[in-house]
Amino acid sequence: MYDPQMVQPMREELTNIGFQELKTADEVDSVLGQEKDTVLVVVNSVCGCAAGGCRPGVAKSLDNAKLPSKLTTVFAGQDKEATNKARSYFLGIPPSSPAIALLKDGKVADMLHRHDIEGFSPDQIAEKLKGFFDKHC
Repeated sequence: MYDPQMVQPMREELTNIGFQELKTADEVDSVLGQEKDTVLVVVNSVCGCAAGGCRPGVAKSLDNAKLPSKLTTVFAGQDKEATNKARSYFLGIPPSSPAIALLKDGKVADMLHRHDIEGFSPDQIAEKLKGFFDKHC
């Protein structure tokens, strides 16, 4: 478990741009279990690729004509129950953090795993996400 004070700025990188933070399994179920449209779920983390590419790429991706109906995030290594519950919606997909899943009608439509994020620039990650949005939203 990471120090909450250390993690807070990493959380705020997403909440400050409109992401709903899901901190409990019940909060995850209340959103992902009910949503029948498109939901972006960012599995946030403290790793360098989250700071260097994932969070900045996610932010840049929001400059797009089509966007998911809901923007959500869970924090791996901090909110364990919420993260595990979110991952339970990613049926058959191994856990990864950071990771970005686009759910449509409750199922994963597209996903970026750590290996799709690590080593890629924020612009490259944003372009991948914009492609997801254009296809599914």
